[in-house]
Order: sequence, then C-alpha cells, then structure tokens
Amino acid sequence: MKTTFYLLIFTLLALNTTFGQILTRGSVNGQVGTAAGKPLEFTTMMLLKAKDSTLVKGAISDATGKYAFENVGAGQYLVAAQQIGYRKTYSPTFAVDEAHSSVELPALAMTDESKNLTEVKVVAQKPFIEQQVDRTVVNVENSIVSSGNTALEVLEKAPGVTIDRQNDQIQLKGKAGVIVYIDGKQTYLSQQEVSNLLKNTPSDNIASIEIITNPGSKYDAAGNSGIINIKMKKNKNFGTNGTFIIGGGYGWADNIYGVRDDLPKFNTSLNINNRTSKVNLFGNYSYTNRQSFNSNEINREIPFNGKTTYFDQISARPSQFVGHSYKAGLDYFINQKSTIGVLVNGFSNDWSSSGVNNTFIRNENRQLTSRPTTQTDARNYLSNLTGNVNYKYDFDGKGREWTIDADYVHYGGENYNNLSTVYYGIGSEITRPNQDVRNNMPSTINILAFKTDYVHPMKNGSKLEVGVKSSIVNADNNTIYDTLQQETRQWLFDASRSNQFKYDENINAGYVNYAGKLGKLKVQAGLRAEHTHSVGTSVTLNQRVDRNYLNLFPTLFLSRQLDTNNVLNFSYSRRIDRPDYQNLNPFVFYLDPYTYQQGNPFLRPQYTNSIELTHVYKSAFTTTLGFSRTTDFINRETPRQIAAENITYVTPENLGYLDNVNLNVSFPVSVTKWWRMQNNISTYYTHYQTFYSGTPYEVKLVAYNLYTSNNFTFSKTLSGEVSGWYNSASQYGFYQAQPMGAFSLGLQKKVMDGKGNLKLNVNDPFWLNKFSGRAMVQDINFRVGSRWESRRIMLTFTYRFGNQNVKSARQRNSATSAEQGRVGGNN
Repeated sequence: MKTTFYLLIFTLLALNTTFGQILTRGSVNGQVGTAAGKPLEFTTMMLLKAKDSTLVKGAISDATGKYAFENVGAGQYLVAAQQIGYRKTYSPTFAVDEAHSSVELPALAMTDESKNLTEVKVVAQKPFIEQQVDRTVVNVENSIVSSGNTALEVLEKAPGVTIDRQNDQIQLKGKAGVIVYIDGKQTYLSQQEVSNLLKNTPSDNIASIEIITNPGSKYDAAGNSGIINIKMKKNKNFGTNGTFIIGGGYGWADNIYGVRDDLPKFNTSLNINNRTSKVNLFGNYSYTNRQSFNSNEINREIPFNGKTTYFDQISARPSQFVGHSYKAGLDYFINQKSTIGVLVNGFSNDWSSSGVNNTFIRNENRQLTSRPTTQTDARNYLSNLTGNVNYKYDFDGKGREWTIDADYVHYGGENYNNLSTVYYGIGSEITRPNQDVRNNMPSTINILAFKTDYVHPMKNGSKLEVGVKSSIVNADNNTIYDTLQQETRQWLFDASRSNQFKYDENINAGYVNYAGKLGKLKVQAGLRAEHTHSVGTSVTLNQRVDRNYLNLFPTLFLSRQLDTNNVLNFSYSRRIDRPDYQNLNPFVFYLDPYTYQQGNPFLRPQYTNSIELTHVYKSAFTTTLGFSRTTDFINRETPRQIAAENITYVTPENLGYLDNVNLNVSFPVSVTKWWRMQNNISTYYTHYQTFYSGTPYEVKLVAYNLYTSNNFTFSKTLSGEVSGWYNSASQYGFYQAQPMGAFSLGLQKKVMDGKGNLKLNVNDPFWLNKFSGRAMVQDINFRVGSRWESRRIMLTFTYRFGNQNVKSARQRNSATSAEQGRVGGNN
C-alpha cells in the first residue's frame, strides 16, 4: 500500500513538471522599479493582449525586480505592473513571433500613487477553478455547465470535495467536518441541513466558491477539514444596476417500478444595487420550485442465534421543494473614516414528500417470509431570519481600522412525518395489525453574537490584528410521537418515543495575529483562545450533560518567493469540530419499523492538527501536500444493530483517530487559441484506527478525485464547455463507497448587445452519477445504494440592467460566523 501511495505521489509530481515543459513556446522578460531606479520586489505583473487588454498570464517580480512570462504564444502584447502605493504602469506594445521568440523589455518605472496616469481597462475572464496561495476558488458565474444546477452539484465538481449522498455529508480531501459559509457568514446548519439547503440553492445566484483548508486565527476554530465559503452574486461607482435571472428545465429518473418520472424545475431571482456618495442600498430575492426524486436500496444480513435473516429494502421518495430567500442591506458612509451598515437576510423553505418503502424479509434459506410496506408522508418547514449591525472606522486610510459586528439569528422549524406500515405475508394476506405512527418535531434556535476586530499596520508592510467574540446559543427541539390505536382509531401520545431536548451554549473567544516579513520570508502567525460552556438537557429523560473547556488554537503561515517562477508556502493550524446541535439530541427518527437514527448527548468535540506545503509554479501550476490527524473524530453515521428485533440504526459516536495525507495538483492547458483546459488531481491516504464494541477496527485506503473543464470559444458571442469529474472508491467511517462520477455539456450565447445571455446545460446525460457502498464490521453487514435525478436539461436567461460599474456592497464576515453550521435539520 505504501509503495503504491509513494508511486502515485511521484507520478503526479512528474506530471506537473512535464506539463510545464510541454507548453513552452516563447518568453517575455523584464525588470520593474521605481522612478529613481530602485528595484520593486513582489510586484504583480500582467501580460495583456494589445488588442483588448485581455489578461493572458500573471507573474510576480523577484527581489531584484525581474519578472518573466513563459509559454507565450504568437501575438501582440503589452505588460502591466501593479503595486500598492504606485500607479499602474504599462509597457509599449510588442510582438512575440518566430523572429522574436525571446523578448527582453525595457525597464518599467513606476510612479507614486499621487501622480496621474491614464489607466488601461483590463478585461479578463477567470478560469472555472482558480488556485490561489491560501485557497482554491471555483468561479461559478464563469461556468456554462454550472448554470441551472444546484449549489451542491457545483460543489461536487470542486477539487478535493466529495459528497456522500446517502448520508448527506460533505467531505474535503477525505475529511468530514467542513464548515460552510455563505457570504462570509456561517449557515448555522447541521451537515444534513446544509446539504439540503445547497440542494435547493440555484447555482445562477452564486458568484464563486472558496475552499480554505487551513484558515487563520481570525476565523473561528470550528471545522476540522476547513471552510467552504459560497459567495453570492453582487453588483459593482454611483448609480443603480441589477440582474434578473430566470431558468427552467426538467430532470428524469426511473422509479422503483421502472416508470420514468418527469421532474420540472424553475427558479428566478432579482438583484438590485443603488449607490450614492453617502448611501449604498442593496437587496435580492429568489424563488425556487423544484420537483426531485430519490430512491434507496438497502440489503442487510442480520445474524442471531446461529441463523441469518435477510432484509431487502427498496424505497422511492419523490419530493417537492418551494423556497424563498431574501437579503436587504444599507451602508451609510458617515464620513471618510466611518461607515455603519445594517443587513437583514433569511429564507423560508417548504419541503414535502410522499414515498413508499418495501421490505422483503427472508429466512436463512433465502425464502420469503414476510413483506411489510411502509407509506411515508413528510412535510418540513424551515425559516431563518438574520439581522446584522456593523460599524467600521478607518483611522488613516492606510489599513488601520476597527470593526464591530452584532448579530441576532433565529431559526424556526416544523417537521411532520407520518408512517403507516402494513404487514403482508408471502402473498397479499395481512399477517398482523397495521402500525401507524406520526410525529411532529417543532424546533427553535436563537443566537446572539458580538465581535470586534482591530487591525494595526506596522513598519515594512507588517500588521497586527486582534479581536474578541462572544456568542450565546439557545436551542429547543421537541419530538412528539403519537401512535394510532387500531381498535378505537384514536391517536395516543407515545411517551416512550417522544423527547424534548434543550441545548445552551456560550463561547467566548479572543485572538492575536501578526503578519510581516523576516528577510525574504513572509510570515503570518496567530493564536486563538476559545472557552466553551455547554449544557444539553433531555427534559423527558431528566438527563443533563454539562461541559466546560478552554482550548488554544495556534496557526502559522510561511511564504517564500524563490524566484520569478516559483513560490513555496507552508501552513499549520489546530482546529475543533463541535457536535451539531441535532446530533446531541437523543431523539429517535424512524425511517420504518426496522430502521432509525438516534442522537447522542454524550458526543465530545473532535480536534485536528493540519500542515500543508504548497508549491506554485508560474502562478498557474499548483502542488499541495498536506497531513492531518483528527483525535476523537466524530463518525456521524455509526451503524448499530438490535439483532433480536431485526433492527438496524445509526448514531453519531466518537471513534479513535483519523490520519489523512493528501496531495493536490492543479494545472491549466492551452490546447489551441480557442480551447482551454483546467485540470485538477486530488489524492489522499486515510488511516482510521478505533474500537467497535470493544474490538479494534482499522482501515487504510488510498483514494483520488479527478476534475477537468474544457472551454471552447466559437465566436465573440458563442462559447461552450464540457466538464467531468470522477471519485475513486473511498471510505466514510465504516462505509466503503464505490466509485462515482459524471460529466456535463453546456452552450452560452450572448444576446442584446451583451446585456443578456442564454445558457443551455445538459447535466449527467447518461445518468452515471449514483452512490453505492457497504458496511462490514462484526455483525453489521449491509449494502446501500442511492439514485436521484442528476440527469437534467436546463435553460437559463440572465439580463443585466443599469450602470454595470456600480461598486458592490461591502462583504461582511458577521459575528455569527461559526455557530450557524451546527443548527439541526431533519430532511
């Protein structure tokens, strides 16, 4: 296994170097400095097309001010230099051709910011996947094949991200515990509810997705595998503008009876921004109506008293989702130094489903003995209201600033579930009385949070950041079960299944962070302290779990510009992943009489130490090698069995430790002038070591993720895209997941003089995407499979109106940036 792993690492590194050699065609070299002739290091250099100033390549000058662009095709170009404190500077136009394959440009002299220089407008289209020094950025709005999809499906294409559809889990480089932000604010939802929210968020409302594997001390310490920040679209000096989007299409899926279901989908949104010299008003509204489908197949073997019972379960669950989301905000510029803002956003989601679950029970000879059928009807409401008041004071316009954020967040939910089971024999005869159960799960979560941050610039470009934060969370979940009495046909309260669970939590945190230089080495070091006091109370069971703990979370980032082509970065962080509020609730949620899931009030936080080494070549080829160890890791779907009753259930548990070694390689390829590729290879080695019912359990596995995007420019108004991804076999705790993947096709046509565009997208046309896996440990032996309507066609129209140069609203990272990711959900 180790030989295979090291061989794979060597192959990927060789592949990275080989691509760099294959693409070499021409080169452009030069030097940048001040008007007095002093060299300028770390200046951003841009190679632009002379015709329209389109960005071709980027580079960074070294300590002597020298820079170089390699792999430059024939054409007319100019070079732009950009550095803080200086005006943009441009070279004369020059040519790269057979006679001038190696161009040496005259030195560029940059003038101070106070001097005027006519600027050249740079029009650059970002790639779908952009590898930056500290994060990976997925530029969704530039992708044709992403149009008409959901946020979850776009996230599935991101490098290193895998989606466990069966258990609604998001993993990053083989690790669970991802914290999801939206516009810099954490969602406050559990993994399951985050997955459900992203399933119903149209990708057309998303600008980009940022994947940050090692966040700094300024961020909350939550999230053992990092942060995924979904940035919604915003508008860009004075005036009014907006964007209107409307899209629709169909998905197709074959149900358990072999009949194809047509599943229509529709979404629309309106985004408006108005800015004057004193006030910036912004807001958006979106509406989504989607019909979806999900089918599951579970095959179980349950040994008991020397005999084995076989369970084959097939379920189908068509569903309807109607969602409204909104945001409104105001920034008031009191003067040049002070800005105050308010922000209100939220959503209202209504999800309903009516499905059937057929169970075929066979004896040790595989002979059918009974056939219970469960009809399920569910309707879940979830609403959110978030209010934020923020203030920013800029002391001198040179980076010294003070910010304050105060937040109030409210979540309200009502989950209704009805289960009606008919127990059939071998034929159509009924062998025992029907079982009818209903439950209602009202829940409320209220969060108050306050944070303040101060940034103090120092000499030589260094800076010191300090801040404090306090949050208070109150959650109340009430599970009410009723059982239908067949004789009287009356519903009676079932105290044995019902439970009210309350959770109170207070986290107080402070951090200090320094960023500067030690010679040619860029350094950022920080330390965050978080004190947590939580109390979980089961009112029904009269059970109380009180936890009180203090943790320190150091971070360290190092960056070294080796030469004009190579940058080397190192990072270290320690992080915590606290249990979701819903996972702490000991309630039982039934899928059918033989299958359920249950919370665990005794869950402990898990801790992760991570290091990463990143090499960036020519601002395009990126190789990242990382290692992490998670202790007390939370396995959210630990399988358990009550063999005497033929019952299998899952529950979250702390299970030993998890080691993860990961390697990520990202590289672009310019095949022709009209064909561009972006490729990403992620591979990881996971090592689980724990105990299951007192017996050692260990797993070692190498897995990988592949992604490629191909962009074609047919004309000035017509373009196309083909993208595909593939995940190898992998391990999710006790579950061994089989390979999965898919590809998509898309066309984009600009209309109405560029103010509008049409995007046609065909997602997973051959219905390849599906989940299947198996769990085998001690007496647990079952297989699971899941399918959904990933095959669909969507048409989306986007129209931009007004002044398209209006500056966007300020990005806010609110005080409630860590707690929202842990709100419970039941879908």
